[in-house]
Parts: sequence; C-alpha cells; structure tokens
Amino acid sequence: MSIKSRLTVMSFLQFFVWGAWLITIGTYCINAKGWTFSEFGSIFSTLAISSIFMPALTGIIADKYINAEKLYGALHILYGLVLLYVPSVDDPNMLFYVILSAMIFYMPTISLSNSIAYNVLKNNNFDVLKTFPPIRVWGTIGFIMAMWTTNLSGSKDNANQFYIASVFAIILGIYSFSLPKCPPQKLIAKDATLIQKLGLDAFKLFGTYKMALFFIFSMFLGAALQLTNMYGDSFLSNFENIPEYADSLGVKYSTVILSISQISETLFILAIPFFLKRFGIKQVMLISMFAWVLRFGLFAYGNPSDGLWMIIMSCIVYGMAFDFFNISGSLFIETTTDSKIRSSAQGLFMMMTNGFGAYIGSKLSGIIIDKYFVINGVMNWQDIWLSFAAYSLIIAIAFAILFKHKHNPNDVANVSH
Repeated sequence: MSIKSRLTVMSFLQFFVWGAWLITIGTYCINAKGWTFSEFGSIFSTLAISSIFMPALTGIIADKYINAEKLYGALHILYGLVLLYVPSVDDPNMLFYVILSAMIFYMPTISLSNSIAYNVLKNNNFDVLKTFPPIRVWGTIGFIMAMWTTNLSGSKDNANQFYIASVFAIILGIYSFSLPKCPPQKLIAKDATLIQKLGLDAFKLFGTYKMALFFIFSMFLGAALQLTNMYGDSFLSNFENIPEYADSLGVKYSTVILSISQISETLFILAIPFFLKRFGIKQVMLISMFAWVLRFGLFAYGNPSDGLWMIIMSCIVYGMAFDFFNISGSLFIETTTDSKIRSSAQGLFMMMTNGFGAYIGSKLSGIIIDKYFVINGVMNWQDIWLSFAAYSLIIAIAFAILFKHKHNPNDVANVSH
C-alpha cells in the first residue's frame, strides 16, 4: 500500500470513530434519555475540557519523547475501550466522567494525525499543500459514513452508536502501529532550560501579538464550532412532536440530512489551497466567520418539510465555515512556527479552539438555552439559532478590525518544504 493510501486509511478511520456518535449523542441524551440542555451541555463540554490540556501535552510528548504513530495508536485503543462502557451508564453525572475519559484519549489524536501526515509526507518528498487536503477529505468521508451507519441502522437514539465507534477505534489503534515511523523531532540538550525540558516552548507564541490574537480569536470562534453538532440532530428530531412534520424526510433521516455538511466539507477542503494562495489566512478566516452567521441563520428559519431547502443550504455552507477555519488554521500554524515545536503548536491551536472555545460554547449554550429559550418544556429553536448567528457576526467584525496580517503567497507555499 502506498504512503498516501496508508495515510488515507488513517484519516478515514480517525473521523469515522468520532462521527458515529458526535452528531447523535444530543438525540440520545435529550430526546431519548430526557435530560436537560444544561446536563447535556456539561456532557458535551468534555470534548472541550480534554482539549484544553491533552493536545498540547501529547504534542509535547510526540515532539520530544515518543514516536507520534505509537502514541496515536495507544490513545485510540484506550478511547475504544472506554466507549464500550458508555451504554451501561444511565446517570448524566456519571456519563460526564465516562465521556470525559474517552475524550481525554480521543481529542489529542486529531492534531496528532495532522502532525503524522505532515511528517510522513515531507519525509517522502511530497508537496504537503497539494497532497494533504485530498487525504484529509477521506476523514470527512469517514465522518459521513459513520453518520449514515448510525442513522440507517436505527442507532441514533440508542447506545449502539458507541459500540460502532468503539470497534473501529480499536482497529485504528492497532493499524496505527504499522504507519511509517515519526520519531521525536528534538533530543533534549544537557543545557536546556526548564521550559525546554518540559516542552513548553510553543507557549512563547503568545508573546507575539499576531499569534496571540490568532489564538484568542480561535478560542472565540471555537465556541461556535460544535453548536450545530451539539443540537442539530436534536433540533430536527424534535419536529416529530409536531404532527405536520412527524413523517417528513427531515425527521426520519435527520442524521443523513445533516451529513450534507460533511459532504460539503469534502469540496471546500479541496478548495483551500486556492483560497489560501489567492486571499491569505485573514480573508479565509473571515469568510469562515461570516459563513457561520449564515449557517445559524438558515437553521433559524428552516424546517424538515417546506423549509428543508434552508437546512440543506445551511449544511452546504457548513463546509466552508468549518474547513476554512480548521484546516486553514492548521496550515497557518505549520507555516509560521519552528519545526521543533510544530506538534506542540498544533496542540495549542487545538487547545484554544476545541478546548477553551468549545468549553465556553457548550457550557454557556446549555445554560442560556435552559434559562431563556425553553418555555414550559418547549424549545424556541428559532431564537436559539439567531442568538448563535449574532454572536458569530460580532466575532467576525472584531476579527476584521483587530487582526493585522499582510498576505504573502510565498509564505503559504513554504508549507510544502
């Protein structure tokens, strides 16, 4: 099997084992279990809590101590084993700790998979900017296939979704040990400072105004990244309580409909090299932020019947909103940081977006929805989505004004070398 094929399998399974439950856990907790938005928000915040410290920590370990592919494999096996326990949990407080354990093992593998791919491609003289996006597309395809598997097997409101994810996570973990070796990039010198020995060099990036601002806005936008993943399927499934929508395609196949978001990702991932070279990181991230405004706005006025076209349009926009931020941000880190701290820097980016940012978004959204948008047990979904759209608009305007970055196409091209 070729290098690109081996990395493609890794990318596919990386997101398959997440997509099997990420979009439908809201339906499982809110619709099937009957738990509150605050309780579910706490459970979903485990993605964020683990991302605050684990990606940075594992990035440091991969940079200095252990082969990245071995660390990656061990984490996936542990993640799969924890997921096997999820179906036996009936208490939301207990589920919080179980999912937190699973996320401690899974979340750092996202940035590790990027580091492994970049390392292997460069070592084999591939142009990373051209080669990585088509490989990463298969991660999105894996996520889509997992969503379809969960929905079409009737598992979106029961515990089978976790069994599906678990089995393939363990398979991925075992497979990872066969990947090309990605040894630590730097041995620790005898005269190294305490900061260097602990692997905290990447935190110095916060001392640079542009990088600090980039990470801060990554956190603010990160608060919006998982909101539709948290509530999207629950939102559409909730329409089954309204007779005129109960038998609509949007309700019966809500997860399949939402997977259009990931299908859209496959197209926009391939467009990233062009947009980055043509417009630069600032403009691409601005496009992402305004796309989030549109994403939430269309959800606000859509429904699973005559308004299904708005839901579908929102899903198409999602590809631009998500990829133009996440993939472009990852490539930006790759082009602006020293090779000795790149795994650590990728972990920092993950920490700010899926860590602090997602924690703020998941915790506050659950509390705010329960307090202001649930009246006598009925959710005011339109105002929920409009409030998210307003938040994204404020972030976009502030970023446009404050983030100063002069685009140089040659900087982007350097990611290939």
